[in-house]
Amino acid sequence: MSDQPDTPPTAAPRGPRERPTRVVERGVTEASRWALRLLVLGAGIAGLLWLLGKGWSLVLPLLLAILLSAILWPLTRVLRAVLPRSLAALVSILLLITVVVGIFAALIPNVAGQAGEVADSAVEGLDRVQVWIAGPPLNLGDDEIGNLVNQGISELQNNAQSIALSVVGGVGSVGATVGSGLITFLLVLVLAFFCLSDGDRLVPWSRRWMSAEAHRHTVALGGRIWAAIHGYIMSQAAVALVDAVFIGVGLAIVGVPFALPLAVTIFFAAFIPIVGAVATGALAVLVALVTLGWVQALIVLGIVLLVQQLEGNVLQPLLVGRSLALHPAVVIGSVTIGGTLFGITGALLAVPVAAIVTVVLRYVHHELVPDEPENPQVKDTNKRRRRVATPEQAPAAATAETRED
Repeated sequence: MSDQPDTPPTAAPRGPRERPTRVVERGVTEASRWALRLLVLGAGIAGLLWLLGKGWSLVLPLLLAILLSAILWPLTRVLRAVLPRSLAALVSILLLITVVVGIFAALIPNVAGQAGEVADSAVEGLDRVQVWIAGPPLNLGDDEIGNLVNQGISELQNNAQSIALSVVGGVGSVGATVGSGLITFLLVLVLAFFCLSDGDRLVPWSRRWMSAEAHRHTVALGGRIWAAIHGYIMSQAAVALVDAVFIGVGLAIVGVPFALPLAVTIFFAAFIPIVGAVATGALAVLVALVTLGWVQALIVLGIVLLVQQLEGNVLQPLLVGRSLALHPAVVIGSVTIGGTLFGITGALLAVPVAAIVTVVLRYVHHELVPDEPENPQVKDTNKRRRRVATPEQAPAAATAETRED
């Protein structure tokens, strides 16, 4: 027996470079794993885009038909009370076509009646530009301007053959585009008819081909996706209507020609977030500048900016934000990517597709982590300062929190 007290064993001294080495190794391993994951994810996205490109002639009409069905579904649901399914869907589509054709038929006389006035105003504007060019600081006289015009005419004559071939090729491509657009339009109408007449039967019909668990997820996801698309279309239509009415009334008060056609253009373009509002606003300012002058153009610019501020700060968060719960950065990024890849059609479909992807991701996350809410709402905790309750005040504090919740 030893009289010395028992002392706990001490750990062996760690080498000076052992811990940093392990940290570096762990960091490299984690970075390699994430790099591999990103490569696999990028390959999957590239493959999905390749498949979409191959089947775009069918995917595009299907997406447009779903959006059209979301617009017509409230009317179809009302008509089903007195009509069969197929007849209600057909009447809804025919009513939509009648309304659109009637709008454009009413706009044609308005445009034709003001075309001469706008042309005369444009000529006057060009004359003012020519006078400005002839004066200081450019000091280009009539001879210099005539020489520039003659030089331009000679360039056109020298390149007449290549320009003619380009025009013929452009006409051919335009004809092919018009033919393809007509086929796509007819296909959209046919698919929309089937979506309106039999779309609600698709999910119950799929039960025979799926397991109970897969059918449960299909029903849940289908309902969420349809609610997101329908909410987006209805809220965006309300925003577009407000933009068209306010800007159209402002244009009419200022006296801008084509106020009604411009308002209709603003309504349809507003379904492309951000890009549509900017393009149609610039068009309205340009028409005011050419026909009326700088002062009226600045007034129109102020009206457009004011309405867009109302849209961006009030309507979009109140209507579109609540229906989709998408951050503005996600909207801007999706519109940019969709417009870059697929043009105007991609910009139009970008936000609904982003909403569908977001709904799927939120549902998957909620299934994996059931304790967390599927659509969490961010609360400002700075406005509610909680005091630490004493043991005597704890029951009262708990009761108060329960009442607040």
